[in-house]
Amino acid sequence: MTTVTSRDGTRIAYEKVGSGEPLVLVDGAMCYRGQGPMRPLAAQLSGDFTVYTYDRRGRGESGDTKPYAPERELEDLQALLEEAGGSAYVFGASSGAALALEAANSGLPMRKLALYEPPFIVDNTRPPIPADYGEHTAQWVAAGRRGGAVAGFMRQVQVPGFAILLMRLMPAWSKLKGVAHTLPYDFAFVGPYQQGKPLPSDKWTGVTVPTLVADGGKSPQWMRNSVKALAGLLPTARYHTEPGQTHMLKAKVHGRMLAEFFA
Repeated sequence: MTTVTSRDGTRIAYEKVGSGEPLVLVDGAMCYRGQGPMRPLAAQLSGDFTVYTYDRRGRGESGDTKPYAPERELEDLQALLEEAGGSAYVFGASSGAALALEAANSGLPMRKLALYEPPFIVDNTRPPIPADYGEHTAQWVAAGRRGGAVAGFMRQVQVPGFAILLMRLMPAWSKLKGVAHTLPYDFAFVGPYQQGKPLPSDKWTGVTVPTLVADGGKSPQWMRNSVKALAGLLPTARYHTEPGQTHMLKAKVHGRMLAEFFA
């Protein structure tokens, strides 16, 4: 592990494996290098790429300078890209895909961009996320109710109640509570597009690099609808469905998908 310094002085922890062209992986909600799918995915891709995984602001071994703003996370990714040589391939999953999308739209130097299931809600195939969800989550964390904040997130992503009860008994629950304060950070990127309304046609006109927008064939219909809608808005995008897959990344399957696109 080593660190880079973001524009506001925050230290961002990262690690790299492999050899070849640089590739930066961007985690979704509650995930970081020590928890989530990116470290196995990096290992899968390390034969073809120099893969960078990092702890997003406030997670793992990265700092969390206040006040938070989405722009700070774009600056964090910019610092990683500079460390990788000035530009790189970029892959983002879930809310990390929304972050990577905003980064590309802002002009950060990318060679290609791959997005997997940014959790937008663009129609009435599932209820929208309450517009004040991020504010309520921050209040739970401030009140010391981190477990409640995690459970609230799980309910919003439609995890069954009995599964949440079982998760509370598992060792990973403490890790989830440890990053509960970053849930509003993710909501800042996805919340405006989780209200059951069509995506704005003029929002991401700055995305000019070749882009893969992908979903899983077994993912919920609401999510697949949003992924297809996003792909239709980006002039350089290709829409792809990975057969038999869900929102959960599998290193071997999704690694192959990314290797083929970035090759």
